[in-house]
Amino acid sequence: MATNARERKKKYVANAKAETGVSATAKYIRISPYKIRPVLDLIRGKKVTEAEAMLENIPKAGSEPIRKVLLAAANAEHNKGYDKAELYVKACYADQGPTLKRMQPMAHGRGFRILKRTSHITVVLKEKE
Repeated sequence: MATNARERKKKYVANAKAETGVSATAKYIRISPYKIRPVLDLIRGKKVTEAEAMLENIPKAGSEPIRKVLLAAANAEHNKGYDKAELYVKACYADQGPTLKRMQPMAHGRGFRILKRTSHITVVLKEKE
């Protein structure tokens, strides 16, 4: 089991290093990654302009931080000289950040734990060949 996990991690790191493109990351976003991932699934593989238009019209809380990260990654037009019309979303994922633990007072002197989850959002763009 552990050997298998180590091998998978090695492959993942090798692919990430081989993966050329422009990426942007937003860390410690105060929304659960479980709420962000369905929105990311919608834009994966789409052109940047199309993904941006979709994110402006999706009525989910996670669409606004994702749109900001997408636009930050689209800065490749200025920084690396890519054509924005040719860029597409190669990969996008939301990892779990640190969880803020809070207490909610309950009856009989008890305390109920509330977990406020955070996310790290990453968007990788690549130019169509």
